[in-house]
Amino acid sequence: MPQAAETTAPQAPGDIGLRTALSTDDARHERIDVHHHYTAPEWVQWAEKNGIADRDGLPPWTRWDEAAALDLMDLTGTRTSILTVAMLGRFQDAATRKESTRVALDAAGELTVRHSGRFAFFTPVFLDDAELSRWSVTHGMDRLGAVGVSARTSTGGTYLGDPGLDPIMAELDERAAVISTHPMQVNTSGAPEGVPPFVCDFLMDTTRAALSLIMNGTLDRFPRLTFILPHGGGYLPYIASRIEVFGRQLVPAVDPGRVRDYLHRFYYDTAAPMSPSATPTLLAAAGSSRILYGSDWPPTPARVVADVTTPALDTDPALGDEERGHINHGNALRLLPALASA
Repeated sequence: MPQAAETTAPQAPGDIGLRTALSTDDARHERIDVHHHYTAPEWVQWAEKNGIADRDGLPPWTRWDEAAALDLMDLTGTRTSILTVAMLGRFQDAATRKESTRVALDAAGELTVRHSGRFAFFTPVFLDDAELSRWSVTHGMDRLGAVGVSARTSTGGTYLGDPGLDPIMAELDERAAVISTHPMQVNTSGAPEGVPPFVCDFLMDTTRAALSLIMNGTLDRFPRLTFILPHGGGYLPYIASRIEVFGRQLVPAVDPGRVRDYLHRFYYDTAAPMSPSATPTLLAAAGSSRILYGSDWPPTPARVVADVTTPALDTDPALGDEERGHINHGNALRLLPALASA
């Protein structure tokens, strides 16, 4: 989810440029999007009413619109979008933070009921709040039907693999949970001026989170967890061979012989990395069975999703029809079987 530098608002249905029709027998009309940012309009209203946020001061990508979402989904042949529930603002007390989460989750739950089969959602866990995370998992998954959880790759310098997160990871492991990850508010100190965080710092934060899960043994202690890495896994596929070569020099060390096994504990979404130069590396590291379609809308504007990133997947010379079928929907249905009956 890009920060302030990427400020293009989601377009209304009539603003979307590309109108290439998909035939009804085209496998692309069954796409499942695992990377769809959702800021509930109900949450924005609640935040304004309580003096927590001003909609005019929020990033444009928070102006999520139901009609625009469905229009883009129809245009790109997306059957189901799995929402990552967003909430912005600094909360001074636990009760307000819990109420913020409840408002956002209830809105997501109502949306999935209103458009059965078109939307699903991940319920958030918070790296800095174990109690709220437990409540969110119970409320979101058990009461509202969330298909998995979402988590930031890091919060305040704490990464996903931090051993202090083991209690919540243990609870998620009991559920064999799917954890969708994403960077947000990353440390950009020392970054060149004029380079927004989503260009390279987000990718680095994702890579560090994946390495923390490997190095600290989280993947070994909790074998039933599955993590989705955004943006093609950041730099992880590209540096896989470096981890194999230098793994014993890391602290804690990584067994070089296990690196490829660890790479296959992750899924990788297609939000922006698919290209003739990037796809072969991702395929070599993960294989087509571990890649999922992701639009990254609305931070990525609708015209870019429709005219650039999705066509890049559909015409990528490194992929055949069978591989595209896995990426567009087959892998997601295997990972999240509840979607099959939606």
